Amino acid sequence: MAAEIQGFREAAVELLYQLADDDFIVAYRGSEWLGLAPHIEEDVAFSSISQDTMGHAAMFYKLLEELGEGNLDELAHGRPARDRKNAVLLEMANGTGTYLNEPRYDWAFAVVRHYFYTVAKRVKMASLMRSSYIPLAEAATRVNVELYYHQLHWKTWFTQLIAAGGEARDRMEAAMTKVSAGFGDVLSLGRKESELTSHGLIAGSQDMKEQWIASMEPIFSQVGASIPAQFGMAGGSGRNGEHTLDLDDALSVLSEVYRFDPAAGW
Repeated sequence: MAAEIQGFREAAVELLYQLADDDFIVAYRGSEWLGLAPHIEEDVAFSSISQDTMGHAAMFYKLLEELGEGNLDELAHGRPARDRKNAVLLEMANGTGTYLNEPRYDWAFAVVRHYFYTVAKRVKMASLMRSSYIPLAEAATRVNVELYYHQLHWKTWFTQLIAAGGEARDRMEAAMTKVSAGFGDVLSLGRKESELTSHGLIAGSQDMKEQWIASMEPIFSQVGASIPAQFGMAGGSGRNGEHTLDLDDALSVLSEVYRFDPAAGW
């Protein structure tokens, strides 16, 4: 019995790190668009979405804290890149340059990445609302309420830019190719998937992939595009601790205040 309880706890911890780290880093990449989005209304909307997403990360880190993994702030800001479980696609820089130095960010990439991710996240939350770990099921229920609006926002951008044709569609199609090359990692549960599913914490990755495709098929049909034939693992498996230098760069910025003053809250 003790071994079974320990196995359940370890599986729950693995899943929570994936969920928390995904939202933590993608919220940061979203925040980098503040002042750089196509217009001021989008600045406000994207900032709100990123703030919500960082709040979701905080929920999942809090559950990890309650499971004895350490202080919430340390889990979010103090862990090195090698310990992170986020999908590599989510850590990729928005484009060339930095926020303060000649940022040349790719809006099409931002739209596709956030839209694809948000739909995948809704699929996960639907599964997690039936999770055997009740605190996680309750957190997923709260998160899911906000995701409806996030998905609607990105769906609007996605369909309008593709429907615009010309350069806009070309850039969107290029962005879909780029995102698809790493989207397999977003849908993956890593090498410990069997433990996660056997304990009833979440549905399997293949099941979630099929649900994602089913959710997206009407949208792709509407804009006269085809769902990517396959999703790759470009950059490696973030679930298994494989990351790029983009994550190191992002964490150095994200954790700057925490390193200066660990007592500072976020």
